[in-house]
Amino acid sequence: MSQERRATVRDVAARAGVSPGTVSKALNGTGQISDATRERIRAAAEEIDFRPNALARSVFERRSYTVGMITTDSFERFSVPVMLGAEDALGAGQISVFLCDGRGDPIREQHYVDVLLGRRVDGFIVTGRSSNRRPRLMGAGDVPVVYALTPSENESDCSVVVDDVASGRLAAEHLLRIGRTRIAHVTGPQHFDAARCRHEGFVSALAEAGKELTGSAMYGGWTEAWGRQATHILFRAHPDIDAIHYGSDLLARGGADALRELSRRIPEDVAIVGTDNWEIIAEGARPPLTSVDLRLTDVGRVAAQRLLDAIEGRPHSGTEIVPCQLVVRTSTDGNAG
Repeated sequence: MSQERRATVRDVAARAGVSPGTVSKALNGTGQISDATRERIRAAAEEIDFRPNALARSVFERRSYTVGMITTDSFERFSVPVMLGAEDALGAGQISVFLCDGRGDPIREQHYVDVLLGRRVDGFIVTGRSSNRRPRLMGAGDVPVVYALTPSENESDCSVVVDDVASGRLAAEHLLRIGRTRIAHVTGPQHFDAARCRHEGFVSALAEAGKELTGSAMYGGWTEAWGRQATHILFRAHPDIDAIHYGSDLLARGGADALRELSRRIPEDVAIVGTDNWEIIAEGARPPLTSVDLRLTDVGRVAAQRLLDAIEGRPHSGTEIVPCQLVVRTSTDGNAG
């Protein structure tokens, strides 16, 4: 075909030796056309680089080239990075993602499932702002579903999650490596799996080095206010603390405020490590915050890849863990950055 114009249905028909009407029927999925003829039309279209419009393509291939993403993350702090990673894997402009916020309401979530099924989505990615297991998505029928960050209660479902235990270990190993010995831990609510797992990884790494946590683990909210309050409580009981691991970057920012109020220098007197590597927080902190990056974008990318496999008839099952990484900044290394 000449590059000066785009291939048409008539060009495909001439190449395949059929009428334009037969090509249209093949594209629209109508009429009684043999598999051999349909395949000949498909081959002819590929040979001359014929690209039907999106609607014709979706009907012809029995796919909508859309994916529904259902989240419970009203703040979009976690769902947006997951969605960006998913879009990377799904191909820019090739598969569209519909993002719907169920707000943790089963009725609202079911409504979105029904709406998205009405749009003939090829699959669902289910995510949220917690790594606690959730009930499996209801009403999806035989449409593939993959869970990202927030795993399914059904362990046979395909779930892609962060490594919360390893994130705690990385933080502890880093603080030990820079010579800190009086190390405390401030984190979120105890009913969050993420808080418990990060604490588990943190204290196990300390134990392997022959160290113990200074004071008790400080469980509370995922807020700056709790980070500030917990830090004051710790220093009233243990004024010689030389490092603190915070279970989130917001907690760490509140903790940094408290340390300034206590006239403790960061990192000279107290080194601090956050979790999430939320760049707007970590890089804007005073000083910039060392943090464990949970690689949420990679979680979304892997989840989308697993969903594509399922759409193509190769479903995955079980839980897949995406490794995390430490990003060192000035809050533990005065020479960093």
